Amino acid sequence: MVILNYLCILKNLFKKKMAEINIGSEEWLNLVKEEIVEPDRPIIDPHHHLWNDRGSTYLVEDLKSDTGSGHNIVKTVFMECGWAYKQDGPKHLKVVGETEAVVEQVKESKKTGGAFIAGIVSRADLTLGEEVIEVLEAHQNASDGLFRGIRHAGARAEYPEVLSIPGRAPEGLFQDTKFLAGLRVLGKNDFTYDTWHYHYQNSEFAEMVRKVPDTQIILDHFGTPLGVGPYADKREEIFIQWKEDIKEISKSENVYIKIGGMAMPDNGFGWNTREKPANSDEFVEAQRRYYLHAIECFGPERCMMESNFPVDRMSLSYHVLYNGLKKIVSDFSEDEKHQMFYGTTEKVYRV
Repeated sequence: MVILNYLCILKNLFKKKMAEINIGSEEWLNLVKEEIVEPDRPIIDPHHHLWNDRGSTYLVEDLKSDTGSGHNIVKTVFMECGWAYKQDGPKHLKVVGETEAVVEQVKESKKTGGAFIAGIVSRADLTLGEEVIEVLEAHQNASDGLFRGIRHAGARAEYPEVLSIPGRAPEGLFQDTKFLAGLRVLGKNDFTYDTWHYHYQNSEFAEMVRKVPDTQIILDHFGTPLGVGPYADKREEIFIQWKEDIKEISKSENVYIKIGGMAMPDNGFGWNTREKPANSDEFVEAQRRYYLHAIECFGPERCMMESNFPVDRMSLSYHVLYNGLKKIVSDFSEDEKHQMFYGTTEKVYRV
């Protein structure tokens, strides 16, 4: 009886300790450690963020801690996230503050070794149409040669109250004539266009990309299949439609896809609610079919393995994520792996 009481006390102390660990913190992520799979494989991470203005901080020091956690991350591409906008000046140029802030982070990163930010994808309001060129030039002038393109996200939440990151794009953005004109300006000036949107917007996106065949377009996060709120019990139904949509999108050869970014809380796999983060085998079991379908449709030469950190940090650590990505494509050829982890990103973002 004494032993049972002692074990009960230990169990309760453990639960109390776990409750004190913040999801996504280093302490929580360190609860799962793995040996690195294929540690020598060179990788460009085509999608991460930086910020210090939303209740947490993820700057270049934190990024380097992740990229230096075991995998051979050589370079990265920063993706806009609404950080560090200018507080004054013309409204349409306030977004340039983010590019300026990232350049300062790049300078800091060069003081030490390891992976470095080799490209910046910034924000601009493409509904400015042809007038968006002023914003593009401002980003280019501020970027120290790193500006590569624009993300004007199309995500529009049907149920924003159930999402941790609800997109607030206006309805009909992908059909807006001025938006389409802005996309064409990107193509004429050899800049890329990234979008993040939800699974139920994929058909609109497929129609939109056919209208701008001369602009290089990147679909982020698989088109974000949601799995929370009213979508929580519809994963199979959503997956079936998602497969058809991805196949249709892939027919437009100007579109590339970032395969990753599906460990966000809104994807609904629940790893962000657990006492321990996901391990790579759990990740593979849950998501392999999405990756394999996207690769089948687009081919490795149009796929980029992304981290989406620190957002996906709410589910698993950087080294565990890349272990999972490598396991998913373990049966692919060496050339195919190189394209997905390095070559496609190098080509698309010119890094």
